[in-house]
Amino acid sequence: MTRQTVETAESRAFAGLDAYRALEAKQQPVWPDPAAAERASANLATQPPLVFAGEADQLKTRLAAAARGEAFLLQGGDCAETFAAATADKIRDRVKTLLQMAVVLTYGASMPVIKVGRMAGQFAKPRSSDTETREGVTLPAYRGDIVNGYDFTTESRTADPERLVRGYHVSASTLNLIRAFTQGGFADLRQVHEWNKGFVSNPANQRYESLAAEIDRALKFMDACGVDHTALTQTEFYVSHEALLLDYERPLTRVDSRTGELYDTSSHMLWIGERTRDLDGAHVEFLSHVRNPIGVKLGPTATVDDALRLIDKLDPEREPGRLTFITRMGAGKIRDVLPGLLAGVRDAGATPLWVTDPMHGNGITTATGYKTRRFDDVMDELRGFFEAHREVGTVPGGIHIELTGDDVTECLGGSENIDEATLATRYESLCDPRLNHMQSLELAFLVAEELKQTVR
Repeated sequence: MTRQTVETAESRAFAGLDAYRALEAKQQPVWPDPAAAERASANLATQPPLVFAGEADQLKTRLAAAARGEAFLLQGGDCAETFAAATADKIRDRVKTLLQMAVVLTYGASMPVIKVGRMAGQFAKPRSSDTETREGVTLPAYRGDIVNGYDFTTESRTADPERLVRGYHVSASTLNLIRAFTQGGFADLRQVHEWNKGFVSNPANQRYESLAAEIDRALKFMDACGVDHTALTQTEFYVSHEALLLDYERPLTRVDSRTGELYDTSSHMLWIGERTRDLDGAHVEFLSHVRNPIGVKLGPTATVDDALRLIDKLDPEREPGRLTFITRMGAGKIRDVLPGLLAGVRDAGATPLWVTDPMHGNGITTATGYKTRRFDDVMDELRGFFEAHREVGTVPGGIHIELTGDDVTECLGGSENIDEATLATRYESLCDPRLNHMQSLELAFLVAEELKQTVR
C-alpha cells in the first residue's frame, strides 16, 4: 500500500468522523476566543495518545465476557475530577478503593471483575443550565476544570481553552500513576491488608479485613502446593470518561496503524450521557465512527425503540463488547421501567452489556442546599437492577458508581449514619455527591450477594 493510498484512506475516515460538525452539539462551552480554542485543539492533535488501540480492543473483549455473564464490570470514580485533586495520594486512594471493591466482588461471587476507573479524563460535566445566579449576579455555569473554574467570579467562570491542554497533561500524569500502581506490585493480592491502612476503622473495613484473612489463607495454601500465582501480582485497569467536550475528543482521535480504523485515544472507554444521546446529535454521530467500547446512559424515559435505534447507529455489526447500556432509572422507577426495556432489546436479538448507575437517578437537595443521595436509595436501585434481570432472564453485567477513596460526607446514610447535619463536615465534591470509601465497600458486599444469587 502506497503512502498516498494510506493518506487517502485516513482522509476518508476523518471525513466520516467530521460529519458530527454539521449536527447540534449539546452541552458545549462558548469559547470567548474561537481562535484560541482552535490553537488548543491543534496543540492536542500533536500530543501522543493517552491510550492505545490494542488496550481498547482488549477491554472490548473483557466487556464481551461480561455481557455473556462470564465477568462483571466495576466502573467507578469521581463525579468530576479536578486538577487540584490529581495528587498521588488521592489517585492512589481511588485506585485502592476500586481494588478493594473488586476483591470483594471477585472473592464473594467467584467471578472475574473488570476494573474501569472514571479517571484520567472525567473533567467535563453536563449542566442543567448554562448559567448560575447568586445574589443577583449571573455567570456561566461551572462545566468542569477542563472548561472553567469553580470560583464564582467572572474571570474564573470564563471558558478558557488552555484548560483543554492542561486536562490532557493531568490525564497523562494520572494514567502514569495508575499504571505504576496496578503493574508495579501495589495491586498484588498478597497486599490486601495493606490496602486498608490509612482508612478509618469501621464495620465495612472490618468485614473487608475478615475477607482479606480468608484470601491470605488461600494464598498460603497455594504456596504450600507450589502453585505459581504470578498473575496475582498485577491487575488490568482501564480508564473511561463521558465523551462530552468534542473540542477535546476530536483532536485525540487517531487512525490505528494496524487496521486503519479510528480510535479516540483520550480513554479506553467512552460514554454518552442521558442529555446528549440524541440519535441526530453530534455526540452519537461522533462516537459511531470510533472503535473504542462505547457506553450510553439510559434514563427512565428511554424506550425500547430508543435503545434499538442506538444499537443500530453505534453497533450495527452487533460486535460483542462494543456497546454498554448504563441504566439510571431511580429507585422508585427501575422495577417498572427496566424489565420492559430488557425484554424488548433481548427479543430483538441484541446483547449489549447492561450496567446500572444507581447514583444519578436518586439525587435530592437538602433544606440547607446540599445536593446529596440517600445510601438506601442507591442500594434499592441496585437490588431493583438485579431483580429486573432475574425476571427477564438477562445478564446483569456491572455497576457504574461515583465514589472517592476519601472519608467524605456527601451521601446520607450507610453504616456511619451520615445525616443532614453531618454533610457540612466534609462535603468536597464540586458537582454531584460521591460514596465515600466505607459506603463503597458496603455497596460491594451487597453486590457480591446479589451476584451469588444470579450465578447459581
